Amino acid sequence: METTTVDGVAGWAIGLMEQLGAPGAGLAIALENLFPPLPSEVILPLAGFTASRGDMSLLDALLWTTLGSVIGALALYAVGALLGRERTLAIAARLPLVKVSDIEKTEAWFARHGRKTVFFGRMIPIFRSLISVPAGVERMPLLSFLALTGLGSLIWNTVFVLAGHQLGENWSLVETYAGILSKVVLGAVVLAVVTFVAVRLADRRKGRHAGR
Repeated sequence: METTTVDGVAGWAIGLMEQLGAPGAGLAIALENLFPPLPSEVILPLAGFTASRGDMSLLDALLWTTLGSVIGALALYAVGALLGRERTLAIAARLPLVKVSDIEKTEAWFARHGRKTVFFGRMIPIFRSLISVPAGVERMPLLSFLALTGLGSLIWNTVFVLAGHQLGENWSLVETYAGILSKVVLGAVVLAVVTFVAVRLADRRKGRHAGR
C-alpha cells in the first residue's frame, strides 16, 4: 500500500512501518505514550494490517509495540520521579480550586491501589499514558511498574493488533469503535472535572458567607 493513499496519523504510522518495519511500529507507540493525541487505536490496527500483508511478522508486531509502550511509559515515569512529591505539592498549592489535601488523598489512594491502577490503566483510553506520572511521583518499585505496564500493554496491544490483522483492508473499523469508547471515557472525565469545580466553588461561597 502506498503511503500517499492515507493521510494524517495513519499515513505517518504507515511511513514509519514501511521504512523501519516492526521497530517503526514500536517507535510510533512509544511516541503515542508521550503525546496522547497520537492514538494507539490507529497505530496498533495498522501494525496488524501490515503484518497481514507479510511486511512484518505478527509476533514482531506484538513484541515491538509492547516494547514501545513500556519505553514510552518509562519516560513518563521518569518525569514523575524527577518532579517528585514536594514539587507536585508546591504546584498544587498554586493551582486554583485544588487543595493540597486532594493530592495527599490521591497519594493515599495510589498507595493502596497503585498496582491495579497501573495494570488496568494501560487498557483505558487517555489514562494509558497519564497513569505513569503518578507512579513515578510515588516512586513505585521500578520492576513492578515495568512488569505491570508490560503485561497490561501486551493485552491492550494484542487485542488491537489482532483486530487489524483479521480485518485487513477494513482495519479502520477498529478505530471507529475504539473512538466511541474514547469519547465515552473523555465525557466521564469532563463530567468529573465539572463536578469537582462546582463543588469547590460551592465550598468557597459557603466559606465566604460563614466569614461574614
